[in-house]
Amino acid sequence: MSAAPASISTGNLDKLGRFATRRSALRAGIVALAAAGVFAGAGIVPQLQVVSRAGAQTITRAIGFADIVDRVKPAVISVRVKIDAGKRTKETSPFSKDSPLDRFYRRFGQPDTPEGGTAPRGRNFVTGQGSGFFISADGYAVTNNHVVDHATSVQVTTNDSKIYTAKVIGTDPKTDLALIKVDGHNDFPFVKFADHNPRIGDWVVAVGNPFGLGGTVTAGIISARGRDIGAGPYDDFIQIDAPVNKGNSGGPSFDVNGNVIGVNTAIFSPSGGSVGIAFAIPADTVKTVVAELKDKGVVTRGWIGVQIQPVTPDIADSLGLKKAEGALVAEPQSGSPAAKAGIEAGDVITAVNGQEIKDARDLARRIGAMSPGTSVNLAVVRKGEQKTFAVTLGELANQQQEARANSNDRSGTAVPHLGLTLAPAGSVAGAGAQGVVVTDVDPSGAAAERGLRTGDVILEVAGKTVSTPAEVRSALQEVVGQGKHSVLMRVKSGDATKFVAVPLGNA
Repeated sequence: MSAAPASISTGNLDKLGRFATRRSALRAGIVALAAAGVFAGAGIVPQLQVVSRAGAQTITRAIGFADIVDRVKPAVISVRVKIDAGKRTKETSPFSKDSPLDRFYRRFGQPDTPEGGTAPRGRNFVTGQGSGFFISADGYAVTNNHVVDHATSVQVTTNDSKIYTAKVIGTDPKTDLALIKVDGHNDFPFVKFADHNPRIGDWVVAVGNPFGLGGTVTAGIISARGRDIGAGPYDDFIQIDAPVNKGNSGGPSFDVNGNVIGVNTAIFSPSGGSVGIAFAIPADTVKTVVAELKDKGVVTRGWIGVQIQPVTPDIADSLGLKKAEGALVAEPQSGSPAAKAGIEAGDVITAVNGQEIKDARDLARRIGAMSPGTSVNLAVVRKGEQKTFAVTLGELANQQQEARANSNDRSGTAVPHLGLTLAPAGSVAGAGAQGVVVTDVDPSGAAAERGLRTGDVILEVAGKTVSTPAEVRSALQEVVGQGKHSVLMRVKSGDATKFVAVPLGNA
């Protein structure tokens, strides 16, 4: 006896019909989204493909970065160096010892010896490793300066495990770039630099030699641009979240077209390993530096010869500026191109050849990118007036530094007193003959909050030179009478001269 067919109530049929309708609508929506390219992304983002199979729609496998990696990976090399142990027993930090940046920013490519960098007994060298990449078929390759710094020998290992001896063509410590070359071959695979700046959110693929594990590929996105991490006067890093670690130094980051957008150089890491914050030197900077290293072995930069600092909101208010932009000249160096052209302390440089300057570091990068001997027009605000000066750039020597930007000013509210005890500089041994010297600082006062300390010499208050405490008080009273909320002081601290905006209460 055959089983009776299962009965389905009208209510259940209605439910099944509504479910089938919703399922069809969902499928139609997936087809529409795929057709509209919502799941595509320059052909690289994992792409969902909808196909028909026996009347049903099926989602196929995703597309990854394999095609890009196949093209670019053969050009990426591992760099291994021998280093004079007497000159560099461990990778030196670019930051002051025990500073927050020294603790948290970690350079790659450290010698592969135990912590502390001590060479094994009986040897007078240590070994270090990093990454690099070929930029021409005849063996020119890019890596970091800190990878090959003080190297007595350089070896590179290619993707096919062949080992070659390389020589250092030139280095540029200020941007941490180096150009090396393998001679005797004209058939190396190589990659090209991108001809456009990446956007925040673009995909990035990093290839390198982390911890000696050559040929490692990771992926992420561009997290930020224009990062200043305190490594040098020309910081302009791309921040990426593709995982990179020690040994990735000098390796490339690629865009989805397989072009180099940056050279991986540093990471932010409390632990020393990747936490998703890495920094790469932009391709535009690399192209300029590498071209000079290839041509001359060194990089020459323009120089105007000024100590500069950022324009903070307090400084902008003190100078009557509408916005806190530009580079404030703390001191033109004697005999420098800027001094010869008439640039003075207190001037705010707002543009170079008609291009606006955002801050002190922006000015340093613009001038540093130009050749010595170039004539530039500097737009300057001086005591509320717009002026223009023609300056012929000098050459930045190794010991000179264009930007000494003091960004350590801490914000604060106005307090009743400045908290300073002053004396004429001439009355204090070693203080010089100009200005008034700070003999004591109230740690809870506004001046201490803005970084003034015992031994500093105040040269100017509100644009007026001062030589006695009475002249300082008189200048402060005048500023208060004008209704200003802060006073701008020109202060000499050690060998550096800077402007400090101190909040005013009942001064």
